[in-house]
Amino acid sequence: MSTEKLETLEAELLQTINAANDIKSLDTIRLSIFGKKGKISLLMKSLSAGDLEAKKKMGQALNKIKHSLQLAHQRRESELKSIELNNRLLKERIDITLPVRPEKNGFVHPISQTIDEIITIFGQMGFTVAEGPDIEDDWHNFTALNIPLDHPARQEHDTFYLSPSRPDDERMVLRTHTSPVQIRSMKNSKPPFKLIVPGRTYRCDHDSTHSPMFHQVEGLLIDKTTHMGHLKGCLIDFCREFFEIDDLPVRFRPSYFPFTEPSAEVDIGCTYNSGEFRIGRGGNWMEILGSGMVNPKVLENCGVDPSQHQGFAFGMGVERLAMLKYGISDLRTFYESDLRWLRHYGFSALNIPTFIREAVQ
Repeated sequence: MSTEKLETLEAELLQTINAANDIKSLDTIRLSIFGKKGKISLLMKSLSAGDLEAKKKMGQALNKIKHSLQLAHQRRESELKSIELNNRLLKERIDITLPVRPEKNGFVHPISQTIDEIITIFGQMGFTVAEGPDIEDDWHNFTALNIPLDHPARQEHDTFYLSPSRPDDERMVLRTHTSPVQIRSMKNSKPPFKLIVPGRTYRCDHDSTHSPMFHQVEGLLIDKTTHMGHLKGCLIDFCREFFEIDDLPVRFRPSYFPFTEPSAEVDIGCTYNSGEFRIGRGGNWMEILGSGMVNPKVLENCGVDPSQHQGFAFGMGVERLAMLKYGISDLRTFYESDLRWLRHYGFSALNIPTFIREAVQ
């Protein structure tokens, strides 16, 4: 058979393969081409006649055609199997979801309600809301905040690191606090700054008072005159407004944070009496947030001149505040999607945050 006839035969067989509409017809075509009595098989057998050079040339041509047809067959078989599978999925699909539960009213989750309350209170003080990415690089999450290389927060057992896609790529991290947003805000604009940063954060903790994912609200105020007295006044007003206790005792206890100097834990007065806990006056104290004057090194890292500007920062856990205010004993219940729990602790979608509610009344 001449080369031209082989090329014509190949084209015809390729067209036949591609025209197959189902696996069964494709298998019939396969047997007609590659079976014992198939066209290619018979041509291969015919090579026994003729001279050696002609058989060699014809054999090479037939092997090339056979390989081309086999690839076309595999390709079409894969396409038909995919089509058949999709058709089966459409016909045999079973809805395994539960029917919609007859909920008359929706509820706002306590975390959302608490964030709204915090934003509302600080909004009345002139703070604006800033947001940033949940996945951060090492510089924004640690280095720019003056967190040293040997700090426990940088360890694998405390922080969620993401594996780089390539060996030379920088290893990213799920942010351990919302402080990187403060860094981004200071680098992207000029002082003064007066902002709060609500958002999700991630750490390797999980028990009744810790969760691998939780929420924080951090605040930052940078200008030329703000001092520790302004920080104390701001946070005392916030605590009393949030817990709705006008004479709530608030104290500032010296502490240490790499990104503030001096630093202070903020405690509120409370009472433990026969297993009963109550916020307000009493002989006990409970820590609720951290604060301090922004470390000059942090300002320098963000391009802000510490000889001209100063200010304070603070941070608080949203779940912790919600648990204290609304009497929730186990943090893990926030994320269990239990409608009975949400009906008990949830809020009406039309509920107005405390500060605004009192203002309009």
